[in-house]
Amino acid sequence: MKIEALADADAVARAGAALTAEEAHGAVAARGRFVVAFSGGRTPWTMLRALADEKMPWPRVHVVQVDERVAPAGDPDRNLTHLRESLLAHCPLRPEQVHAMPVESADLEAASARYAQTLRDLAGDPVVLDLIHLGLGPDGHTASLVPGDPVLDVVDRDVALSGVYQGRRRMTLTYPVLNRSRRVVWLVTGGDKAQMLARLYAGDNSIPAGRVHRDRALVLADRAAAHEPGNAPSRR
Repeated sequence: MKIEALADADAVARAGAALTAEEAHGAVAARGRFVVAFSGGRTPWTMLRALADEKMPWPRVHVVQVDERVAPAGDPDRNLTHLRESLLAHCPLRPEQVHAMPVESADLEAASARYAQTLRDLAGDPVVLDLIHLGLGPDGHTASLVPGDPVLDVVDRDVALSGVYQGRRRMTLTYPVLNRSRRVVWLVTGGDKAQMLARLYAGDNSIPAGRVHRDRALVLADRAAAHEPGNAPSRR
């Protein structure tokens, strides 16, 4: 795992967008399409807005979600709401290229299985996504893999449901599909993440984020998050 320490959250967002565009062109050249999973959060939404201005092979791009809150359509808690506002309103992605987690379903377990099938249709069986964007919580969570939740132990499904976390149940990708990804990029900003980033860098699998494989991972962090001595970042 490599950490790149950048000046601030905006620089992290711009670097994340540039990396995504680079990975997209490589995937399309190699396999004819680019399947990318996005997370939610303030810096990821800024990154998505920057991505809309990148030279992307948009007709060959498919967007999936890392996780989503169980909430109504258009709710500000929904990652999809911000994905639409930050990216989809500013780029030529067609509706059929954006694959939203079906969290409005009355049967969430069946909906999780349907989303797993959608991933297989897009990215093979077993599913291998080209790029996954992850964030890091101050409690060490990533995606909706949160401390103490039974979803941490799901090994036989690529998509599962969490319990209630910060007032909402979540649908989330699980470790098996995260760890098959061709590339993982972490966007980590803020001093409240510094301790957990140091633990992630050290391979501490007692935190949920630490169970994501590190060999194909790049962390883009602002200096506030990367300041812990154990993080050993490169700087630019």
